[in-house]
Amino acid sequence: MFEIFKEHKGFGKQIFLLAKDELIKTYKGAVIGPLWAFVKPAFTIFVYWFAFSAGIKQLKSLNINLGGPEPFTIDFFTFMFVGIIPWFFIQDSITQGAKTLRVNRQFITKVKFPVSTILTYTAISRLFVHILLVVVMYVYVCFAVGPSWYNLQFFLYCPLMFIFFVALSWSTAPMSAFSKDFESLIVSIMSGIFWLSGIMYDSYNFEEPLKTVMLFNPINFFVNGYRNCFLYNRPFFEYKTELVIFLAEFIAVFFLGIYNYNRLRKKLPDVL
Repeated sequence: MFEIFKEHKGFGKQIFLLAKDELIKTYKGAVIGPLWAFVKPAFTIFVYWFAFSAGIKQLKSLNINLGGPEPFTIDFFTFMFVGIIPWFFIQDSITQGAKTLRVNRQFITKVKFPVSTILTYTAISRLFVHILLVVVMYVYVCFAVGPSWYNLQFFLYCPLMFIFFVALSWSTAPMSAFSKDFESLIVSIMSGIFWLSGIMYDSYNFEEPLKTVMLFNPINFFVNGYRNCFLYNRPFFEYKTELVIFLAEFIAVFFLGIYNYNRLRKKLPDVL
């Protein structure tokens, strides 16, 4: 852990400049450039709106049980919109994070550059896009539901999400560099992960034991977290079991990432 922090020391300016260059490089050659970062999510949101709001009429609104005498009713588009915004960041963090070292091999094979910072600056470039999407989403939520003090919990969930998936990339990126099959496996299971996470449905409404099983999905934690602070007005500690399970997973992913990174990083130049 200290070795990773030591590698970041003195590279703060370079990390942010490289994050900016990473964003430019991603959309280099495209006519509308970085606007593609919004076109893709916008198109995906439209598809899901059409399929579930216009196509499947019974999902036009959901009754969310908040523990009061009357259920809280919300239209499906708003419910889906808030849940899918963190998914865009999570999806890119898992798929792009896994192949980051292979894509940026020149920093490892030709330039003496701290490997862990590559994972950090590419994650920050994705975070820039995520924050802009959250701003758009929040403007919509303010009109649809209204602002709340609970919205401030975003500043807890977002950093936690960022750190969690950077730590996950400490394991997946070196492993993908050693095996392209591992990278292909990650890409192939992402569609399944999407439907196994509570993005298009409310996992809190499941019956036991499935409701408890869903608590072990860390993606579910962040999707529910965004809805708790933007839609449901719930404090982050209301679901104590979910919070404890996530913190245990967070610690496991963090230290497993450190172990895998330190075990594999010295072999990366030869492999790449």
